[in-house]
Amino acid sequence: MDETALAATVAACKALIDSRFPDGGDHGAAAMLLGDGTILTGTAPAAVNPSVEVCHEIEPYCGAYRLNQRVVASVCIHREPSGRTVVLSPCGVCRERLAVHGPQVLVAVAEPRDPTVVVWKPLRDVLPDYWMTAFPDEIDAGWIS
Repeated sequence: MDETALAATVAACKALIDSRFPDGGDHGAAAMLLGDGTILTGTAPAAVNPSVEVCHEIEPYCGAYRLNQRVVASVCIHREPSGRTVVLSPCGVCRERLAVHGPQVLVAVAEPRDPTVVVWKPLRDVLPDYWMTAFPDEIDAGWIS
């Protein structure tokens, strides 16, 4: 994978946090690198009822679908009130969404000793026992090997 494109994806995510939330407060965003090199970003609007809120990844994920592009990398970052940014690995729901793009999708996870550092891992490594492997005729062959 192109390290420059991955770094640009992380930078775009941080730039969205800074531009959308200039107050320096507690906020987050996500960015996805698409197969054609496009980087899409998104963030989560607040709702009065938390049960209807969506995650930061929804906007770029839906944008990739609208553009008929494959997601090749995904990152989610949270800025703390101190200004420190930490990497959030994809939750189970986002892992399921990304799984349709194949086991090779790169996802950002935090470096174990420093949660501010992005470590890129293939989705297969963070989802080693994917449930869909029970249906080999219905999923990307890369999940079976």
